[in-house]
Amino acid sequence: QVQLVESGGGLVQPGESLRLSCAAFGITFRLYAMGWYRQAPGKQRELVARITSGGSTNYVDSVKGRFTISRDNAKNTVFLQMNSLKPEDTAVYYCNAGLNSLTNWGQGTQVTVSS
Repeated sequence: QVQLVESGGGLVQPGESLRLSCAAFGITFRLYAMGWYRQAPGKQRELVARITSGGSTNYVDSVKGRFTISRDNAKNTVFLQMNSLKPEDTAVYYCNAGLNSLTNWGQGTQVTVSS
């Protein structure tokens, strides 16, 4: 059974940092592309950052230079380091694992940026 478990969300002030983690169970992690998505109230879910099985990364323009995605294949975990957080980063953040037509989602973790 595939399970993606996110952690690390919370309430922070603008300019602060958070590190999200997503532990994967039930998949051959090293083969999967991993992504972080987010969904703010009233908005569509959007891709924030993605890392391929080979380690290539891409980011949505609004987080470039502030967020960094990384993976640890030995720990079956993907991370999202979020620096210089802004109120517009407030959303539920979801982990995704994809391989060809297979896709799996985590339950989401809330990130709130507010003064």
